[in-house]
Amino acid sequence: MTKTKVQILREYGPFEGADRINGVTFDGEAVWVATGPALRSLDPDTGHLGRSIPVPADAGTAFDGRYLYQIGEASIRKIDPESGTVLATIPAPGAGGDSGMAWAEGSLWVGNYRERTISQIDPETGEVLKAIFSDRFVTGVTWLGGELWHATWEEEESTLRHIDPSNGAVLEERVMPDGKVISGLESDGKDRFFCGGGTSGVLRALRR
Repeated sequence: MTKTKVQILREYGPFEGADRINGVTFDGEAVWVATGPALRSLDPDTGHLGRSIPVPADAGTAFDGRYLYQIGEASIRKIDPESGTVLATIPAPGAGGDSGMAWAEGSLWVGNYRERTISQIDPETGEVLKAIFSDRFVTGVTWLGGELWHATWEEEESTLRHIDPSNGAVLEERVMPDGKVISGLESDGKDRFFCGGGTSGVLRALRR
């Protein structure tokens, strides 16, 4: 396993009315950030906040190419990003202990912070299809080019890990600078990760 330092490309925020970043996803144009009482869009080029969807946004966020998914109040809500309408609700696998979330291969992948797991779940029913175990607290989760990555946050230290989805083995690890943590995590599908900075209210872009 290789272990290197994270390279921070840019910081966004903090933003008025958004005291923390709980979850992050990317729809190809806008970054969506979960701020607690709402899901907010952000232009990654200008750094300006845009639309707001009032929905419980306590943890991870995902985008399947058409719809947004947001964890809040032990549930996962499927949301039409154009209208903000909640189309469906399923139980979150951690029943309130959930952290990051990502979409890949027709499934949602949901982190559980304290249980140190990532669960692959059916997006229609919430059924857990597979669980991957970690040796650290799991925060954000994302896929990039067939690679599964997740963030850790433990004792005020955060790392970004590339893991084997079949057994959870750590293939590569990157360490955040002291005092900078990762809550939500998402890739842009190319060469950047977007990472929530927890209670700092900051969103960071990291080099792939």
